[in-house]
Amino acid sequence: MIQETNIRNGARINWPELHKGVLIKRYKRFLADVRLEDGNFVTAHCANSGSMRECSESGRPVFLSFHDNPRRKLKYTWEIIDMGGSLVGVNTQVPNRLVYESVKNGVIPELAGYDAVRREKTTIEKSRIDLFLTGGSGRECFVEVKNCTMVRNGLAAFPDAVTKRGLKHLVTLQKLVRDGYRCVMFYLIQRPDASVFEPADFIHPEYGSELRKAFAAGVEAISYDVTITMKSIVLNRKIPVRL
Repeated sequence: MIQETNIRNGARINWPELHKGVLIKRYKRFLADVRLEDGNFVTAHCANSGSMRECSESGRPVFLSFHDNPRRKLKYTWEIIDMGGSLVGVNTQVPNRLVYESVKNGVIPELAGYDAVRREKTTIEKSRIDLFLTGGSGRECFVEVKNCTMVRNGLAAFPDAVTKRGLKHLVTLQKLVRDGYRCVMFYLIQRPDASVFEPADFIHPEYGSELRKAFAAGVEAISYDVTITMKSIVLNRKIPVRL
């Protein structure tokens, strides 16, 4: 498992030992064939259900974590790809962990001032939202975290595939705003080469339309990028959201 580590001035996720290889192909969404540096070929788990446009090009260097768990069918997990101009984190489990640790450590000004943060809060409509912030002087706050890996010419866009689940979250957050809660869509860009974020209307126009509707109804939209090294991934800087 990826180790979560608090640091004095923020929060980071430290990678376990990473194994370098070359991506042969990604297929069936959750599988990736990789040739390791020692020449061996392995099939790694790809923890990403999206299309992974802009971050799954065959022939690119990739970095895998190894998990010697007898219950696991696939011992390797694909964590990072080197897209030439940027390292990109592809594991969709990472953003929730990183945002959770960052909120706990008070390094996200927009989400500071709460006494407690809880993971995976289920709403009355049976929707599960990633984070629930309570206590302090602010309204109780729901935060839904989305992983963004698609960047073209400095423009980060989400989603990279049609997402019915993402649409449902936007509808749920609007209902929660009407019930008096504060609600936030948090788009974590798992790469450092974006200058602006916007919804990917060219992929899922309904999502972009619903996000703008949610924003008009009081749902906040926040985006941050990250710093990625072979040692860790750290929340970096706020990225402007353009709706």
